Amino acid sequence: QVQLVESGGGLVQAGGSLRLSCAASGRTFSNYAMAWFRQAPGKEREFVAVINWNGRTIYYADSVKGRFTISRDNAKNTVYLQMNSLKPEDTAVYYCAVDLRLGVVATLYDYWGQGTQVTVSS
Repeated sequence: QVQLVESGGGLVQAGGSLRLSCAASGRTFSNYAMAWFRQAPGKEREFVAVINWNGRTIYYADSVKGRFTISRDNAKNTVYLQMNSLKPEDTAVYYCAVDLRLGVVATLYDYWGQGTQVTVSS
């Protein structure tokens, strides 16, 4: 059974940093793309970042480029999201997702975590 567990969310002031982690279990994910999405209250789930199986292909949403960094450790079946220079508009529930295919559309992904709340105060 595939399970994704996010951690690292919390409350931070604008300009601060957080590091999210997502640990995957249930199978080997070394050949899976791993992604982060987020959903703010009243808004649709939106793409944040994705990394392919070997870390050589990475995409970011324009809104986070230069501030967020996605990385992965295949030995630990874990994907990370380092978030710097956080803004109040980054406030959302952040979800990790995995799939064999690399993409930026939420409907592509079959496996999702439960989400972790990130709140950025102004």
